Amino acid sequence: MSRDASNRRVISVIIARKGSRGVPGKNMREVGGRPLLEYMLETASEAAREVDMDIVLSTDSTEMQDLALRKCIQAPFIRPDELSKDDIPSLPVVKHAVEYMETTKDLRYGYIAYLQPTCPLCRPSTIVEALKTIMHDKTYDSAVAVTEVETHPFRMKRVIGKNTLINYIDQGFEDMRPRQILPKVYRRAGSVYASKRNIVMEQNTLVGANTAAIVVGAEEAIDVDSELDLKLVDFLLRQHGKQD
Repeated sequence: MSRDASNRRVISVIIARKGSRGVPGKNMREVGGRPLLEYMLETASEAAREVDMDIVLSTDSTEMQDLALRKCIQAPFIRPDELSKDDIPSLPVVKHAVEYMETTKDLRYGYIAYLQPTCPLCRPSTIVEALKTIMHDKTYDSAVAVTEVETHPFRMKRVIGKNTLINYIDQGFEDMRPRQILPKVYRRAGSVYASKRNIVMEQNTLVGANTAAIVVGAEEAIDVDSELDLKLVDFLLRQHGKQD
């Protein structure tokens, strides 16, 4: 197996369990007339036209495995039970997929992208930009899709004691400034995390200390976590003409 530090091989790992606490069977629920998972499978495939990479699905579901194979996405294993529980974080699942592929193919990847199918409006260009950023700019170890928050932290509150309202971030005054002049704040979109191999496999984190922001719009950053999210995404997909 090559240990060349300049290795530019890329692997994109899509993880999808059959279980879900908030939305039963979420990854195979239909939105726009197609399974939720199908959109990220296709998005990753389109991104692979610009960045040469292996794409692998890590799943505990033979139904999702079959869907991936029909879409020409690699799905060579069923995820072990110990990595399929609802309290298992994403990191060991991604590492397992990378280790499996490196062992099977007898190679070593240089870059790893972690993609979530719960963000069906993610664009191929976002994946491409994240990977190209860490491949060509030595400043960054990682690149993450982010979007501007709708509710600024300066306007967030806490309730303490019986029913006392206080500012979540205490500035010493009640901030009533217009939204337009508040400093911009972002949250992770949830769709794309790209890192150099050593960040994930050796430092044991999906995001390194030096991370580039890949800013995306509010629609692209919808991360399905409820029935309402499913209905919203279904509506948007039909509006955009992406339904089956």
